[in-house]
Amino acid sequence: MGLDVQFTFDCADPAALAAFWAEALDYRVQGPPDGFDSWAQALTAFGVPPERHNDASAVVDPEGTGPRLFFQRVPEPKRVKNRVHLDVRAAPGLTGEARMAALEAAADRLVAHGASRVARHEPAPPLGAGHLIMTDPEGNEFCLD
Repeated sequence: MGLDVQFTFDCADPAALAAFWAEALDYRVQGPPDGFDSWAQALTAFGVPPERHNDASAVVDPEGTGPRLFFQRVPEPKRVKNRVHLDVRAAPGLTGEARMAALEAAADRLVAHGASRVARHEPAPPLGAGHLIMTDPEGNEFCLD
């Protein structure tokens, strides 16, 4: 069995980006530690000042099998294309027009949550099944595949 992995995103607004990716992946925002009803309550108890409550957030797979995504606030904006990106498998088992229609439906749903469309790549058999290039609300590239 391989090692567990977490993907970390540098960002300006961890709570907002976590909410987007929870929607995109059918994940959930990670809840507060045991004994606390909210993150605000936990962070206040830990002595974290209110202006630092949005320094980090995370999303987790409700089934507990997928990787955790961690979002940390950084002062600098995104400047260049990502060298690594996520491929969101939004049309498993589909091919051709049915696949592209499922990808378009997923794109429409995510655009409504702040994503942007970048490009559409049509199926090009035998190796290219077709995919959409997108960006999340902070400009991080990902593919609907």
